[in-house]
Amino acid sequence: MKSEAWIFGSCTVFFVLVTPAYWFITDASDEGADWTGTSALVMTTLLAAMVTLYLGFHAKKMDPRPEDRKDGEIAEGAGELGFFPPYSWWPLWCGLTLAVIVFGVAIAAWWLFIIGLAIGALALTGLVFEYYRGEHAH
Repeated sequence: MKSEAWIFGSCTVFFVLVTPAYWFITDASDEGADWTGTSALVMTTLLAAMVTLYLGFHAKKMDPRPEDRKDGEIAEGAGELGFFPPYSWWPLWCGLTLAVIVFGVAIAAWWLFIIGLAIGALALTGLVFEYYRGEHAH
């Protein structure tokens, strides 16, 4: 995790340097400062600093991974990396029902919104319980 902390740390330093420069450049115009962009850059700086602190804190507590050590070998990182789900149609149905819900709100067709909620509840239930039944059951 040390390498990831260094990556986010360098991003934090970059945002610390860019944010005041952006504020100064936009303040020099006739319209005044661009508070939207400046506040977005400040929040991005704080977010990058938060991730840097988290990764740096946990990197000191855990044993170094092979990629964190200078003498680490590629073969040391072999083995199971985790569970990666197979193909699934449920995200497609969840996305389509969300599109129906948003479309129903946009055109003020509340009947379409309610139909989208009902079908969306079924699609979301199918997505959540996908690995409890059927071909990929555990």
